[in-house]
Amino acid sequence: MEQRKIGSFLKELRKEKRLTQEQLAEKLNVSGRTVSRWETGSNMPDISLLVELAEFYEVSIPEIIDGERKSEKMDKETKEAVLKVAEYSNEEKRKMGRVTLVYFIVGIISIIVNVAMRFMEFPDTFWVGFLDGVTSGLPLAAMLLGILYVTEAMTKVRAFKLKLIGRK
Repeated sequence: MEQRKIGSFLKELRKEKRLTQEQLAEKLNVSGRTVSRWETGSNMPDISLLVELAEFYEVSIPEIIDGERKSEKMDKETKEAVLKVAEYSNEEKRKMGRVTLVYFIVGIISIIVNVAMRFMEFPDTFWVGFLDGVTSGLPLAAMLLGILYVTEAMTKVRAFKLKLIGRK
């Protein structure tokens, strides 16, 4: 897959429609800079946008990926397969967003409890100190877990762990 060739093809298709990069970006709900990156070959469209681009330009997804027109139109099975992949990709993004939101909420609640404890006068006991430590460290832990999850480092750590214990 040659990204520059794909980019040139996308640029050619956009010009055939007599659109600027900004006009196309507005139609696809992306930034003009994103369209520019596609057309220079420095970045590729997200898989969910490939279906939109193919329909908008009236070309097949394989034509976009190959960076040139083919004689036959995109068949129904190819389109359905790409739609399923795009749907799966979007579902993964939604799941990642929900997990990250949970980490964020846990961190915020911990901060609120910690601040509230500091304004209240509790006796200096083991449990008060323990709760103070937990509510101080939990926001940091939640933030780190959120970062690890979003960057998919958790997946790599899990795969490494499974490899170590001989399950994979």
